[in-house]
Amino acid sequence: MNDQVGGAVIPAGFDVPVEPLRRAAHYTGEPGCIAEARSFAAHFVRSLRTEWCATIDERSENEVLLVVSELVTNADRHSNGPYILELEGTDAAVTVCVYDSSGALPRRFPRDPERVGRHGLEIVHALASRFFVERVPVGKRVSAVVSLDGK
Repeated sequence: MNDQVGGAVIPAGFDVPVEPLRRAAHYTGEPGCIAEARSFAAHFVRSLRTEWCATIDERSENEVLLVVSELVTNADRHSNGPYILELEGTDAAVTVCVYDSSGALPRRFPRDPERVGRHGLEIVHALASRFFVERVPVGKRVSAVVSLDGK
């Protein structure tokens, strides 16, 4: 990227993409979809490293993959149809969105170490800097923003 100052061209450093990297994948709910979604997310993180020159440590990458796993698992278990995984990222954060056909909003249960299962949203809330749910015409969109700052 170059800037012009008084007619002189001054190199401004690396060219940084203006738009976030965006990818989406559609899943039918057939066996293996959750693993496919994790693989899709891992490829997305590699693309962020390449296309955005993002410095993403192993912990942050694992957090993104875990959030993807939890949200896709919820869509797989609780919706009556296919679902869409949408990822958007920069060098600072990845937003994980899952669209599904169920109008039922996800429910976060109180912390209970003795409970078996139903800890998914508890995990997502612990890892995400923001979490929100929106109703859409065909169901809902569940979104979580995972910071890539390594904290």
